[in-house]
Formats: sequence, structure tokens, C-alpha cells
Amino acid sequence: MGLEMGMITVDCAEPQRLAEFWTAALGVSVAADYGEFVMLEGPAPGGPRLGLQRVPEPRSGKNRVHVDFGADDREAEVRRLVGLGAVELGKHSAPGLEWTVLEDPEGNVFCVSEKGAH
Repeated sequence: MGLEMGMITVDCAEPQRLAEFWTAALGVSVAADYGEFVMLEGPAPGGPRLGLQRVPEPRSGKNRVHVDFGADDREAEVRRLVGLGAVELGKHSAPGLEWTVLEDPEGNVFCVSEKGAH
């Protein structure tokens, strides 16, 4: 198939403020700032970019879609992300897989597991 993942877009109230968290978290920079929409550089060549889009309504309930990230050292990465402003919601496991659920500064849920396990 010719379909590829190009961008993951997160709805938010303040895209520029949330971009501060995600650029630090991912080690990338802002590729474009259109005011209502901020696009971050991709973390790896050919990898999906992260977009942050201003919406008027607050998030209600659980995210219907969330991003899973892999880290060499999950516990250290979770501590780093919490230091940047994320909130740890809980740790979970299934046979052969452990992950931590976090929220970004606007309450968008994402997960971190060991690399290769997500």
C-alpha cells in the first residue's frame, strides 16, 4: 500500500505552550507555527511529525487515540518527562510488556514503554 503515517495531531488550547513541552520531550524543534497550528519536526527521518492544533472546547473524557513511545530506560524517561511537566497516571503490565501512562501539560494521555516493546 502507499499509505504512510505523516503526522499525529493533538487538539489543545494553547499550541505554542504545549509545543514547549513536546519539543523538550522529543528533542525536536518547531518546524512551522501558523498561530492556530504548530508543527514539530519529525523525531527521525521519515517518522511522523507531531502537530498541535488549537480547538475551542476542552478535552472531555479519555483520549480516543493516544501515542505510545519507546525508551531505552522507561523509568528514567518517565522521570524526565514528569520534570518537564507531564503527570504520571499509572504503571501497567501484560505478559512481556510494561508501560507507564502519562498526561502532557494539557491532559492529553500518552504512554512510554521500553523500546521495541510497543
